[in-house]
Amino acid sequence: MDLLSGTYLLAVLLACIVFQSGAQEKNYTVREELPENVLIGNLLKDLNLTLDPDVPLSSPLQFKLVYKTGDVPLVRVEENTGEIFTTANRIDREKLCAGIFSENRCFYEVEVAVLPDEVFRLVKIRFLIEDINDNAPLFPSTVINISIPENTAINSRYSVPSAIDPDIGVNGIQHYELLKPKTAPKRTFGSITNDQGQNVFGLDIIETPEGDKWPQLIVQQILDREQKDTYVMKIKVEDGGSPPRSSTAILQVTVTDVNDNRPVFKENDIEVSVPENAPVGTSVSQLHATDADLGSNAQIHFYFSNQISSLAKRLFAIDNTTGLITIREPLDREESPVHKLTVLASDGSSTPSRATVTVNVTDINDNVPSIDTRYIINPVNGTVLLSEKAPLNTKIALITVMDKDADLNGKVTCFTDHDVPFRLKPVFDNQFLLETATFLDYEATREYAIKIVASDSGKPPLNQSAMLLIKIKDENDNAPVFTQPIIGLSIPENNAPGTQLTKISATDADSGRNAEISYILGSDAPPIFNLDRRTGILTAVRKLDREKQDRYSFTVLAKDNGMPPLQTNATVTVSVLDQNDNSPAFTHNEYNFYVPENLPMYGTVGLITVTDADSGENAAVTLSILNGRDNFIIDPLTGVIRPNITFDREHQGSYTFQVKAVDGGRLQRSSTAKVTINVVDVNDNRPVFVIPSSNYSYELVPTSASPGSVVTKVFAVDNDTGMNAELRYSIIGGNSRGLFTIDQLTGNITLKEKVITSDHGLHRLVIKVNDLGQPESLYTIALVHLFVNDTVTNSSYVQELVRRNMETPVGQNIGDGEITPQTNDYVKIIIAIIAGTMTVILVIFVTALVRCRQTPRHKVVQKNKQSGEWVSPNQENRQIKKKKKKKKRSPKSLLLNFVTIEESKPDDPGHEHINGTLDIPVELEEQTMGKYNWATTPTTFKPDSPDLAKHYKSASPQPTFQIKPETPVPPKKHHVIQELPLDNTFVVGCDSLSKCSSSSSDPYSVSECSCQGGFKTPGPIHTRQL
Repeated sequence: MDLLSGTYLLAVLLACIVFQSGAQEKNYTVREELPENVLIGNLLKDLNLTLDPDVPLSSPLQFKLVYKTGDVPLVRVEENTGEIFTTANRIDREKLCAGIFSENRCFYEVEVAVLPDEVFRLVKIRFLIEDINDNAPLFPSTVINISIPENTAINSRYSVPSAIDPDIGVNGIQHYELLKPKTAPKRTFGSITNDQGQNVFGLDIIETPEGDKWPQLIVQQILDREQKDTYVMKIKVEDGGSPPRSSTAILQVTVTDVNDNRPVFKENDIEVSVPENAPVGTSVSQLHATDADLGSNAQIHFYFSNQISSLAKRLFAIDNTTGLITIREPLDREESPVHKLTVLASDGSSTPSRATVTVNVTDINDNVPSIDTRYIINPVNGTVLLSEKAPLNTKIALITVMDKDADLNGKVTCFTDHDVPFRLKPVFDNQFLLETATFLDYEATREYAIKIVASDSGKPPLNQSAMLLIKIKDENDNAPVFTQPIIGLSIPENNAPGTQLTKISATDADSGRNAEISYILGSDAPPIFNLDRRTGILTAVRKLDREKQDRYSFTVLAKDNGMPPLQTNATVTVSVLDQNDNSPAFTHNEYNFYVPENLPMYGTVGLITVTDADSGENAAVTLSILNGRDNFIIDPLTGVIRPNITFDREHQGSYTFQVKAVDGGRLQRSSTAKVTINVVDVNDNRPVFVIPSSNYSYELVPTSASPGSVVTKVFAVDNDTGMNAELRYSIIGGNSRGLFTIDQLTGNITLKEKVITSDHGLHRLVIKVNDLGQPESLYTIALVHLFVNDTVTNSSYVQELVRRNMETPVGQNIGDGEITPQTNDYVKIIIAIIAGTMTVILVIFVTALVRCRQTPRHKVVQKNKQSGEWVSPNQENRQIKKKKKKKKRSPKSLLLNFVTIEESKPDDPGHEHINGTLDIPVELEEQTMGKYNWATTPTTFKPDSPDLAKHYKSASPQPTFQIKPETPVPPKKHHVIQELPLDNTFVVGCDSLSKCSSSSSDPYSVSECSCQGGFKTPGPIHTRQL
């Protein structure tokens, strides 16, 4: 990488560093002495400033000229556009850059801050001042005297004092010349003043290394003092401006007597260093010169040339005789670090000798740093007002520190002397931005006196400090604060309107109007309350009623008067205290309860609900019964009513009494309500058959009866009411041929099909009637005998058939094999003999079997009870009968046949064969038939009676019966004892298999069933063969 590339990269890097620090530089060139309002440049365009639309600005873009208070800026910057203009204070380069004669070194610098803080940058603008030819060159004096010895050789040169022009460049001194006289020569006191001096002398210009032009007078002719001792001429100096400026002076040349030798300096160029704090009188340099002449021609006189600066003449002195240069006034390196002294040594001859003494003034740390504060935020009476909402890095002022000393003595550091929420951020050399370092809080600190300290690196260091006052301006940044965020109040109800509840107060950390607080009710506050805006007193404008509303919760607002205003809310809860101003209230003026008639004593009838709008003891209600205490009791606290009696709907259907409620207030209040208790019917009565009046009756069905005709009817009644008394009829047995059907509502039995020859004979139908009671239905069974024949020629015979049918198990169909009275007597005799013989054999066998198996059967019954199998209640009765062996049986006792019913799986899945022995009564009392007592309860099955419907699943009209010895049965067998009642009701049972209980010790008595049971519908009816 070559040097040029490296220099370029370094410049780019420095530019990036300056840019990222928020500082930029911009150079402009401007001519001096421009009039007011001349446009110099546009910062917005020249800096290529573009705003990011995604960055919101707190204020519009602004260009602010930063200058020291009291200074008069030479330029102005339009804040909105960034345009730079000249002002009425014209720029004078010679005044601004006095002593600077180099065209590239006169600058005028200002700083411009680009605001707001979101786009802040500090721009240093350097104006290069262009010189104009506004100054004419001038000689040090209007008359210039020069002495020249008469023996001076031709072309000898003598220095002429130079003119001075503050302008630079072409506008500076460019030309010297001797002017020709415009009038004839005149004689004055033996001297001639004419233009011949121009012919005797010539003028030449020598340019020094520093660029200065020195005029030199050249002797062009031999001088003769005796002929002419004085020459007077005009010398003109002119600059190179357009138009050029010039001036003239009188040049007087005196021809002196011959002096062969002039002084010679030992050293023509001398350089010395003197500390700037050297005291007055300190020797600077001792010059030495010699002269070869003798006498008065050898006396040397030392003096400063008129070409040295006036400052040098003021600061230094030279001894005319000795040539010692001393300090006349205190030196100041910062005023001029180098002085060039031109010393002339003359022995009285016309041409003196010249020596140059360069005095370098060395620096000492004698200058304290200076602090120049230029405000970005304009101060008011010397104090900066800064909002407490000012964002971080808010620029306040540009601090410029300077030290006139050199090297380390002029190296300055700047800092604040204590911890403040501000910092100094370096931007340019010896320039710092004072900006906020943290967020400000007026409530914490209202003003700051920032002491800025500048310290150089000299030994010892010198310090300078400056105070900068900043007052924090209060902003409405604090919302009011309630002393209690949740305000809880209590007030008795029935208060007087306008009652003061409390005084709400809040504080605000701000000041002035920002701290003035107004109190306002929230939008959720009910109109019953009022809040004074100024004092914060909360009142109730109307009477409160706890029963309507016992608690109020609403918000109150504390709002300050800032711009914009801030507010805070608090929650107010008002609890209304109760007073006993309400009587107990029943939920109903009249209560109607419905209880089943089987409700036990002290069971729950119902609940009386009473309320009291009051609270606490005022709402503690006690209940009591005013009348009817003998029949009912009430829990005084819960209101539960219980009966003190047992109900019987048939005896009394309803009860009415009064209930009183009394609260617990100091002044008690009470109220009453009427209570009516209605006794509801329970399904506790079983249906009772009225028709047929006896199980021994029969009806004739003529063979000529047509299908659909009513052959007979059954009718039953139920002492219950409602659904408990709704009855349904069905045929559950004895109709294996499907010859008859029954209407389930009316009980009418009709002929279903036309009678054929095989249908002749006696048919026994097992009729079931059941109610629709809930939760369990009760039923009763009756037998209906139908004799199918043309006529009844022998009624006694038919009665005998009916009696014999009563001895047949109900599971066996009757009618198969029956013959009519027209059959021959032989057949009748044979049948009678066989029937009698079988009856005797059966009785003897059963009697023997009972005696042999009584004890084992008792054990089986007990075992089956434990395992949940159904057993016959007669087995218990047989245990009782065993103890009463000596007791004679009543002639009307029933003959019980033991039947073992064995379930077996047939080959045909559609059939179920049943084997068993069923007990049926031998005798039925005729006198009980047709006598129905409406107040009595029908008889029922024993509690452990089985579901007889299982024995009617077979479709065979004549199931097979097999007598077996009684032995323990396997799990699929059921031991059943069936009783037939003596009255008109044949069988009464439950709708489902359940255990029953018997309180009778009589094995032939009829027991009630307290559970649901019943017969199942008969099996499918087979098609009859004609």
